[in-house]
Amino acid sequence: MNGPLRFGYGTNGFADHRIDDVIAVLAGMGYDGIALTLDHQHLDPFDADLARQVRRVGARLAAADLAVVIETGARYLLDPWQKHSPTLTSPDGRERRLDLLRRAVGVGADLGAEAVSFWSGTVPAGVPRTLAWELLVDGCASVVTAAEQAGVQLGFEPEPGMMIEDLAGYERLRNALGAPAAFGLTLDIGHCRCLESASVPECILGSADRVVNVQIEDMRRGVHEHLEFGSGEIDFPPVLDALTKIGYGGLVSVELPRHSHAAPLVARRSLAFLRQACAPGTSPPGNDPSTVSLGGDIT
Repeated sequence: MNGPLRFGYGTNGFADHRIDDVIAVLAGMGYDGIALTLDHQHLDPFDADLARQVRRVGARLAAADLAVVIETGARYLLDPWQKHSPTLTSPDGRERRLDLLRRAVGVGADLGAEAVSFWSGTVPAGVPRTLAWELLVDGCASVVTAAEQAGVQLGFEPEPGMMIEDLAGYERLRNALGAPAAFGLTLDIGHCRCLESASVPECILGSADRVVNVQIEDMRRGVHEHLEFGSGEIDFPPVLDALTKIGYGGLVSVELPRHSHAAPLVARRSLAFLRQACAPGTSPPGNDPSTVSLGGDIT
């Protein structure tokens, strides 16, 4: 479907807010949706009262007229000692990751999410790449089955530093799974600039029939650091134009997980930037000088 792009904002950039307040703030600013990271402070997928919590959040989203995608990249939800652990490539503990992803599929189905996004994770030290690949394919096949049964669209995200970090890796994995329709692509605009050889618009155009979820932020070549718009190297009008050209109708969600300290301010100027970048014949503003630089890391 062709039409105006729809902008969302990731709840991992509102870590210090209650979920009801996140919804109210983003709706009040004029966002179209949220990218909801399942985590202890917003919507805990392991809450004993999960079903009621999901109904409550769903009612809040509906009242605010916000669409939702589900993100599964919480840092310490599964292991309080190791970030993003265990992964789909972990021989020990992999079932905990699979349990989270199946729960995410269930939450996504209950909330009417446009997509449920996930990634491969890193390969643990000492695990042979061949074994990691077998575990990854098997795990993804299990998640695809759950998604197909629930009628949920998956978006797999290539993530710098992880086993599947680029679009070529995604294509290899998709082919190994038999190219199921439920296994779509979460395209992170910053990641394209960070490590893909093609330009960001070329990445979008080349992935047109795969993209089901988009994350957006600024970034620099070779540095995986999520930056506010105008702080990196990306020229955004051609990027947004490419998304429009492929008829992308899902959420384009800002992902700034290290900016929770100034979440409302950052969210407001992010939306203003994106709207201006969409306007024909105009250039988006540069970054506000009051922005605090926060060191880079895998989010």
